[in-house]
Amino acid sequence: MKIVITTTSFGKFDNSPLQLLNNSGYNVALNPYGRTLTGDEVIELAEGAAGLIAGTESLDRFILENLSSVRIISRCGVGMDNLDLEAAEKLNIKVFNTPFGPTLAVAELTVGLILDLLRKITLMDREIRAGIWKKHMGNLLRGKRVGIIGFGRIGQKTGELLRAFGCEIGYYDSITIAGSKALKIERMEMDELLRESDIVTIHVSGKYEKPLLGAKEIEMMKKGTWLVNAARGGVVDEEALLNALKNGRLAGAALDVFEKEPYNGPLKKLENIILTPHIGSYAKEARVEMEMQAARNLIEGLRR
Repeated sequence: MKIVITTTSFGKFDNSPLQLLNNSGYNVALNPYGRTLTGDEVIELAEGAAGLIAGTESLDRFILENLSSVRIISRCGVGMDNLDLEAAEKLNIKVFNTPFGPTLAVAELTVGLILDLLRKITLMDREIRAGIWKKHMGNLLRGKRVGIIGFGRIGQKTGELLRAFGCEIGYYDSITIAGSKALKIERMEMDELLRESDIVTIHVSGKYEKPLLGAKEIEMMKKGTWLVNAARGGVVDEEALLNALKNGRLAGAALDVFEKEPYNGPLKKLENIILTPHIGSYAKEARVEMEMQAARNLIEGLRR
């Protein structure tokens, strides 16, 4: 039975997931391009396949309708906004994801980006490489008020890690999260969180019709706030962010996700922003765990 893996680096750091699939009797076809596939490439590669292990490529209604033999899609990752779930259900395609694998990886990346912003590590690295020896004064993380927008698994883990630095932490979510009491982290309304936080980090899931943080919301944030988004592209209005970084409303920002990827916009010209290429889950241990879970989900789904 043929299955297709469309992610760009499946099995690169540990071939155990591929061995699991091969030992289970499946004929595995890998992404031959080493990049995100186009819709036509997905359709061509998945011809005759019963299952698909998906990455971040678009799987819209048209593509799904042309995957005539696919019965299972196992998403290697958490986000499902690249996949038309309604169309999949109507086409009787079962969909799985791996919600636990990237939790610690994204949380640790977030803390790393915050520390980088506060101590201006990337900025000074760039300057030294350019022949500039200049010592920039930074800030301590201890004692900072951190506002977490989206308090699911990743938001909670981020809060847990930040507590060890002596931060005062609050969160906003559409619902009150039961686990927040155990972490001693209180829920705040969005406006309150934006006005009072020194650092705002975003960990929401799902799609938004308009940016969650636009010009109005950024203007609410106190002058000199740092902003981190390792959640979803489009959640932060990139033009409003650009203006806020240029006029000093925000002290700095770090983005791991963008409205359009690969990113090639004007934020690249600013010194007070850190840009990373959507690497939230890219820790070897987390990646292998996600791939193993994606493989198990596919096998389990096809057996059913």
